[in-house]
Amino acid sequence: MIQHDRRLMINITLRQLRYFDALVRHGHFGRAAEACSISQPALSMQIKEMEVALGGALLERGARQVALTTFGEELLQRVRDILRSVDELGDFARASRDRLAGRLRVGMIPTIAPYLLPKIIENLARMHPELDIHVRETLTPKLIKEVAEGRLDTAIVALPVSEPSLTEIALFKENFLLVRPGDQEGMPTPNRETLREMKLLLLEEGHCFRDQALSFCNMQAPREVLDASSLSTLVQMVGAGIGVTLIPEMAVEVETRSAPVSLARFKNPQPSRTIGMVWRKSSPLARQLEQISEAVCLSAGKMRHRPATEPALRGITA
Repeated sequence: MIQHDRRLMINITLRQLRYFDALVRHGHFGRAAEACSISQPALSMQIKEMEVALGGALLERGARQVALTTFGEELLQRVRDILRSVDELGDFARASRDRLAGRLRVGMIPTIAPYLLPKIIENLARMHPELDIHVRETLTPKLIKEVAEGRLDTAIVALPVSEPSLTEIALFKENFLLVRPGDQEGMPTPNRETLREMKLLLLEEGHCFRDQALSFCNMQAPREVLDASSLSTLVQMVGAGIGVTLIPEMAVEVETRSAPVSLARFKNPQPSRTIGMVWRKSSPLARQLEQISEAVCLSAGKMRHRPATEPALRGITA
């Protein structure tokens, strides 16, 4: 009698694996179905068929939010490893071409994207017109996780990220400027000790720029703090006389053009951050991503070398 190995009879599709991964990421059948561009009943049916094929329940049904069973939790990382390997097959094929073409999934942190992204898109469209660029803007921990899992090809972040599975490439360094109310223009620039005594406005927790500002001031957390979700809000709060803040130099032109604020540079050594790119060490697109990094540097160079007489930079004192 012929003995059949049950493992050979399991019939799971790649599409079902992607649906399962999306369901876990979104934590909700409706949101996952929308992200996968299918109906919720169709998604539910595909997950059910996957459970039947595997012979075990992946989800605890009944709650509004998706909860994985122990079996589902054990399966999840294997599913993501498979999906990452499949995606890298496509990357391997793209890497064999002489030109940069196809989908490129790029992540950026919120203190970079609004200021650098337009120039990057412009330069990449000119240098590599066959690229289809998809941009994801979110906080550093999420970007690092998504790059490591293969859901992003690369991310532009503040370094270091110190993730062993990722390659880090430093691109350029930029200084932070002090933003204070307009009536304080020309006043002496505070040092970090004096700054600790001022009402320092910061981005909310989770933003690496918040940590960098606190590090410069050698502070754990300010005594008085009003958090904001964007640099734009911080600058407007300063314009209203609520306090002072720090912003990266690339944000100056955009964020201060309509706010009654003054700008000042700190004395050396100035607070700064290093901007770089990260990607998986196993990525077949490593050589192409190095070419992308050149376009990013070019974009930043155009922004960083504007004449100091332009309106956004007038009134900056040392």
